[in-house]
Amino acid sequence: MNKEDLVNMIAAKTRITKKDTSQILDALTETIMETVASGEKVVLVGFGTFEPRDRKERKGMNPQTGQPITIPATTVPAFSAGKVFKEQVVNKGKEDAS
Repeated sequence: MNKEDLVNMIAAKTRITKKDTSQILDALTETIMETVASGEKVVLVGFGTFEPRDRKERKGMNPQTGQPITIPATTVPAFSAGKVFKEQVVNKGKEDAS
């Protein structure tokens, strides 16, 4: 599913125009990105948590030369699915297997 598909589905469920739905979705994603970039968590109960996670410096290997390299420490965005989200995915998988 791409953004246009998501906007169409949300608009159909809410009776909000596609234009307004797109603006709301843009504002939501922008706000989540800004919040996580500032070092804070965004918790959507039942859906999940967006948060920054620190990665330690580690050793790696240059795939072209085989030389060992040091990969610097960094902060990356992460998402952890909430209980309701996980249960829905697990239950859907069980239905499909039947």
